[in-house]
Amino acid sequence: MNSKLITSIILILLLSSIANAGPIVYIACQSSCNAGWVACYAAAGLIAGTVTGGLGAPATAILCNIAQGTCMAACAASLLAPTP
Repeated sequence: MNSKLITSIILILLLSSIANAGPIVYIACQSSCNAGWVACYAAAGLIAGTVTGGLGAPATAILCNIAQGTCMAACAASLLAPTP
């Protein structure tokens, strides 16, 4: 696997765990998740939005999608968590 792809996935997962704020930061968090997803695809030599899920999807695309889903879930959790 490509080392840039692995680095991108790890970076997305690390950044997604530190978000904790209101709606504006939630929007910024989602935007960074999407930017990370596009970068993950680019690192794998794919173009974001051109790969559909399913049996023919490259494994790297699936990993990028999983990382994006994890990041988005962390954004949602940060919005729902009470802020001090």
